[in-house]
Amino acid sequence: MKSFRTTIQPEQSKHKISYQTPVLFMGSCFTENIGNKMQALKFPVMVNPFGVLYNPASVRKGLEILIDQKVFTPEDLGFFNEQWFSFYHDTEFSHPNQQKCLDKINRSIKLAASHLRKSKYLVITFGTAWVYKYLRTEKIVSNCHKIPAKEFERGKLGVEDIFVEWAKLINRLNELNKHLKIIFTVSPVRHWKDGAVQNQLSKSTLILAIHQLKKIFKNVEYFPSYEIMMDDLRDYRFYAEDMLHPSNEAVEYIWNQFSETYFEDETKEIIQNINKIIQAKNHRPLNPETGLHKKFLKSQVKLVEKLSNEYPFIDLTEELAFFKKGIIK
Repeated sequence: MKSFRTTIQPEQSKHKISYQTPVLFMGSCFTENIGNKMQALKFPVMVNPFGVLYNPASVRKGLEILIDQKVFTPEDLGFFNEQWFSFYHDTEFSHPNQQKCLDKINRSIKLAASHLRKSKYLVITFGTAWVYKYLRTEKIVSNCHKIPAKEFERGKLGVEDIFVEWAKLINRLNELNKHLKIIFTVSPVRHWKDGAVQNQLSKSTLILAIHQLKKIFKNVEYFPSYEIMMDDLRDYRFYAEDMLHPSNEAVEYIWNQFSETYFEDETKEIIQNINKIIQAKNHRPLNPETGLHKKFLKSQVKLVEKLSNEYPFIDLTEELAFFKKGIIK
């Protein structure tokens, strides 16, 4: 029977991700779809230490800050709407108290800088080629923090702009961590406020720049999340209510494609076991005091202890404590 869809099967990567592979995720909100899933499954990953970053210039600046291990001072912050903030960070780092804002920023940078140096993979997701430049400093910002639009100039990065600056950055990353592999991907989330044509032009710019980098750097790979969404899942049932973001079903499908590309069979088997533990932890019994439920909790303790012995590099202390606490209540 003739197929009624076009399927995309990414090429298997020669470099696999395991439970002993530290990974740093940076970029758009789609980065969090995959990164947060790996984090929940107990992989040694860190996700968006600056918050969500949409454009290549902002992601590059974030990585330069990590390479330089920059320490933020009061001079690096702005103040608006009774909040201290950083133009290089998402609003989640903003705070009415200046010192608390700085502490959160510097704590995240310190952890991420250390993680980058030991990471085997860096996963980068570009969302848009459009950028905002703050007129007072002439610098591209990662977040406008609701400051009036008249204080910014909007423009679009070109393929060559992205390629040249990222080529310099990748050389620095390779000096910092010679084992680092880089996975680029483009977010399938449409930036509809730019209009259909400008959104497509933006995505095309990102894809062209990434593939130029892939040509000259052996440690650069491309995962086609954008293409999977556009050409494989081209049906509105795979979109959320806003018709722009992927639905949970679509994210799960792309996650499965990512798994097939980067995980060995042993890693997939561990994932299945971890998933069972997560589902058991999230289970809410009607009556937690019954002997039947206590027996269920004891079986989970045995499973967690078994996995911890087999895979001591996976941290399951939180899950073990949860099930034991339920038994002694």
